[in-house]
Amino acid sequence: MKVGLGAGRASARGIEMLAQRVEDEGLDIECVAASEKSEDHARSVGLRITDFALLEELDILIDGADAVDRHMQVMKGSRGAMTRERIICWASKQTVFMVTEDKVAADQIGTNTPLPIAVMAFGLVSTRNALRHIGINGVIRQDMHGKLFITDNGNLVLDATLNGSENLAQLATELNDIPGVIDHGLFIDEADIILIEKDDGTIERLERAEL
Repeated sequence: MKVGLGAGRASARGIEMLAQRVEDEGLDIECVAASEKSEDHARSVGLRITDFALLEELDILIDGADAVDRHMQVMKGSRGAMTRERIICWASKQTVFMVTEDKVAADQIGTNTPLPIAVMAFGLVSTRNALRHIGINGVIRQDMHGKLFITDNGNLVLDATLNGSENLAQLATELNDIPGVIDHGLFIDEADIILIEKDDGTIERLERAEL
């Protein structure tokens, strides 16, 4: 089995659980990680990492999210790995996102979570101007030391605030049409299954209707 691994705390938990199953059940799996940190973590717990450049598709993606809603829309990008995460999403036969209950939006994603937008440094001012034309103003992300945050792919990240009234599918299309935008955190229809961990420890399962 070929497994995609996302980035972030939920993904880290998934990596550890998967490694335990491999050890206990002798599962034959190979993994592709969405970030260098996740790859290092997976290797450290004994998971076999393979070169994604050599694979056409994956059986399943296990990932976390910054926010989800009950329309099966997902917000990602707090770790800056959304470009690789989306590529893995599209290559996976099934995608599973794991979140805690506090990450479920009351209406739609983006009301309480910034929208990360990965952009090239080349033409940055022009790209930001194009974003303003579609109503998006973003702050360039910095790390905890005040330096520019650079993704594993060498891009910058703008964190934009949404007002909750946007048509997210339309916004995703508009973002995709701006050449300087490499990717963004709107995963509109990529989620097949969302697992929500409740405060009492129970798990709520959401599934896309057409599955």
